[in-house]
Amino acid sequence: MRRLKFYNPDQIAPPGSNYSHGAYIEIPGERVIIAGQVGVAPDGRLEDGFEAQSRCAWQNLFAVLEAAGLGKRSLVRVVIYVTRNDVVEQYRTIRDEMMEGHKPPMTYLVVSGLASPDMLVEIEGEAVRAGREERQPGSER
Repeated sequence: MRRLKFYNPDQIAPPGSNYSHGAYIEIPGERVIIAGQVGVAPDGRLEDGFEAQSRCAWQNLFAVLEAAGLGKRSLVRVVIYVTRNDVVEQYRTIRDEMMEGHKPPMTYLVVSGLASPDMLVEIEGEAVRAGREERQPGSER
């Protein structure tokens, strides 16, 4: 059995987009916490514009995962911070492309600012190493 199961309870409205409401994670296991990643390229240059910064932030998040020997399907939680309230549809398009159908629980927040006024998006994540069959949350704990 796997140690990881994403789920959406029938008792609440379905997710408003491509994510899951919950993630059941059997512990002990290996857990990786990824600090907020921004649109700064490996050469230290901040990408220009929301789309470029978003893609770069996702790529940076995936690079941190890969350095731990994990891939995007190991993500169990993602938090996205944006500084503009008019980019949700653009963000969703980029997210869906980058995540390739993987739908962990995600939170999307519009904030007044990030570490630099030129930064438009920051993405943080949490991942686990899973290797056994899926098990429904709440069963045979």
